[in-house]
Amino acid sequence: MEFPAQRRLHAIQSHLLPSSAAEDAAKDESFICRNLTSSSAFFLCQTYSVVLPEKLQTGKWNVYRSVRSPMKLLSRFDDHPEIGTLHDNFVHAVETYKDHKYLGTRIRVDGTVGEYKWMTFGEAATAREAIGSGLRYYGLEQGACVGLYFINRPEWQVVDHACSAYSYISVPLYDTLGPDAVKFVVNHSSIQAIFCVPETLNTLFSFISLIPSVRLIVVVGGADEHLPSLPSTSGVKLISYLKLHGQGRGNLHPFCPPNPEDVATICYTSGTTGTPKGVVLTHGNLIASVSGFCRAVKFYPSDIYISYLPLAHIYERTSQIICIYNGVGVGFYQGDNLKLMDDLATLRPTIFSSVPRLYNRIYTGITNAVKTSGALRERLFRAAYNSKKQAIMNGRKASPIWDRLVFNKIREKLGGRVRIMGSGASPLSPDVADFLKVCFGCLLLEGYGMTETSCIITLMDVGDNLTGHVGSPKTGCEVKLVDVPEMNYTSEDEPYPRGEICVRGPTVFQGYYKDEVQTKEVFDDDGWLHTGDIGLWLPGGRLKIIDRKKNIFKLAQGEYIAPEKVENVYAKCKFISQCFIYGDSLNSSLVAIVVVEPDVLTDWAVSEGIQYEDLGQLCNDPRARNAVLAEMDNVGREAQLRGFEFAKAVTLVAEPFTVENGLLTPTFKVKRPQAKAYFAKAISNMYAELSTSDPTPQKL
Repeated sequence: MEFPAQRRLHAIQSHLLPSSAAEDAAKDESFICRNLTSSSAFFLCQTYSVVLPEKLQTGKWNVYRSVRSPMKLLSRFDDHPEIGTLHDNFVHAVETYKDHKYLGTRIRVDGTVGEYKWMTFGEAATAREAIGSGLRYYGLEQGACVGLYFINRPEWQVVDHACSAYSYISVPLYDTLGPDAVKFVVNHSSIQAIFCVPETLNTLFSFISLIPSVRLIVVVGGADEHLPSLPSTSGVKLISYLKLHGQGRGNLHPFCPPNPEDVATICYTSGTTGTPKGVVLTHGNLIASVSGFCRAVKFYPSDIYISYLPLAHIYERTSQIICIYNGVGVGFYQGDNLKLMDDLATLRPTIFSSVPRLYNRIYTGITNAVKTSGALRERLFRAAYNSKKQAIMNGRKASPIWDRLVFNKIREKLGGRVRIMGSGASPLSPDVADFLKVCFGCLLLEGYGMTETSCIITLMDVGDNLTGHVGSPKTGCEVKLVDVPEMNYTSEDEPYPRGEICVRGPTVFQGYYKDEVQTKEVFDDDGWLHTGDIGLWLPGGRLKIIDRKKNIFKLAQGEYIAPEKVENVYAKCKFISQCFIYGDSLNSSLVAIVVVEPDVLTDWAVSEGIQYEDLGQLCNDPRARNAVLAEMDNVGREAQLRGFEFAKAVTLVAEPFTVENGLLTPTFKVKRPQAKAYFAKAISNMYAELSTSDPTPQKL
C-alpha cells in the first residue's frame, strides 16, 4: 500500500514530459492534466516549463521549473560536473583550447589602433599565474578583496582569473561611478589592491588618504617611470601592471583554488536610489547560472564574441564565463562607443550581446533610412520584410533572394557574421525583436535576470518564434508569481496568472554584503527572492515582464502607472533618443522629458522651413514640441496605450541622460529621483501649462 506522499510523487512523475513526447508537445503548447491531489485541472507540462506544487502537503501548483530538469535544480555542467568554480572553468578551457585565440584587442602598445591581436588561452593562463603570484608577493592573503577599476580590456579578464586561482574576491568598480561611490565601495568591501588605468588613477588620488585598506595600486597601461610618486607615509605601493607581472613571474606561487561555496565576487549595484549594495556571489552561484545557459544554447570554439558592455555588470560577466567554457574568442572594443561600428566591421563577431537601448537605435536608424530611400526602395524593403517574417513565423526557410537584395547590406553593419543576438537588462519591444530577427537573419534570445540571481533567471528557447516574452526558467532556479493585491495582480487572473516574480535555487545570491536589513527585505521565510518585477505566465510556461512593483506610481484620479512600460513604447518614436516619464498622485496626467535624435529633428526642421541657430533653440520651439508630441501620440495609439498613459506635455532637451551627469545607472536605467530633481523646473512648467487648458487641478 502506497503512502500519500508516494502517491503525490508518482502523480508528479506521471505528468512530466517524457522525451518521446517532446515533438508532440511542441504542437500543443499546453497540456491540461488532472491533478491527482485535488479535484481541479491545471496546466502542468507546458513545453518550456513544468508546474509543480510548492509544498506537497498543502501547496498550490504554482512553481515553474525548466522542462529540462523538473525534478532537480542543477548547479553543474552535464558533460563536466567536476567544474564547480570559475577557476575550474578556466582550467578546463586551457586544457581543451590551449592554443585557440581567446582575448583580442586592437589597441597597440603605443596607443594606436590596428587589426585585432590575440592572446591564446594558454598565454592568458600564464599571465594569470604571474599576476596572482605578484599579488601574493605583495602580501595579499586568500580571501582579500581586489578592485578592478577600468573598462573592458584583456587585462580585466587576466586579473579576474588570477583572483579565482588564488581565492581572492574580485570587486568591479564602474569606471563611470563618481568619486563618492567608488570611495564607498572600496571602504565598504575593504579592498586591499586596486587595478586601474591612468585615467582612473587620478580619481583614486583625490581620496587616497580616505581609503586606508588599500595597500597596492596597479596601473594597467602605464609605465613605471611615468607614474606619480606617493608619500611614503601613505602606506600604498604604486606600480605598473607590467612590473607586477614581472615580479610574479620571478616569484611564482602555487594556486590556492577556491571551493564552490567560497565568494567569487562582490558586485555593487548602483540602483536608482541610495548607496550601492554589494551583491555577494559564490563560485557555485555563477557556475549554476552559466551551466543552465549552456544546456539551452550551443556556442563553438569557432565563435567570436565582442565585448563592449561593462564587465562590471553581471550580464557581460556571465557572457564571458560562457565564452570561456566553450572556448570562444573574445574581442574587445576600443573603449569608445562611438567607434563600436568600426570595431564590429573589423572583428566580424558571430555572437553579439546588447541592451534594448541600442537595439532600439538600430531599429530607428534602419526604419528612418528606409523611409527616406525613395518609394521604390521602400516598397522593396516592405515586400522583403513581410515575406521573410512570414517564413520565420511559420518555421520555413525564407527565399535567399531577399537577403541578397536587401538584408545582407544590413547584416554588414554588425560585421556580416552574427548568428546569435542576446538581449537583456530591460524588456525588448516585440516589434523590434521581430525586426532584428528578419533583418539580421540570426537567432535572437531575450533573457531576464538580475545581479542577485547571477544573471540568468529565464531565457527564450531556441526554436521559439514567439516574441514579447523572456522565455522559461533555466535549470538552476525555480520561479513563482506572488499576488500583489494593491496593484490588482493575482495568480488567479484570467487568462494568465500574474504577480511579483520570485526566484529560488543555486543561482540566487548569498545576501547583500554587510547589510542584513536589506537582505531580509528581499528574502521571505521560505527562501524566495522577491525581484520587484511583475510578470505573467504565457501559454507554454513562458514568462512575460509586464510591470515594476517599485517604480509604480498613482495619478490623482487613482490610475496606476508603470513609467518604464510607457517609456519603452515611446522609445520607438523616431524623434526620441531617450525618454523620462513623470507623474504623481497630485496630478492627473503624465509629462515627458525627451532627449531628441538630433539628425531626425533637424531634418524635420529643414523640411518645415524652420530657422534656428542651434539644437537647443530648436528644442525650445513650440512647433518642434508639438511635432514630437504628435508623433508620440501616434506611437502610443499603435501600441494601444490607455488614455491616461499618454504624455500630455513634453519638454525637449539636447543633452543625453548619461552616467556622468547622474541621470543613468551604469546599466543605463534612468535614475528617477535624480531625474525628477534635475528637471524639476521643466516638470513644473509643463504642469502649469496644462493647468491653463485642463480644468483638472495640476500641481507639482
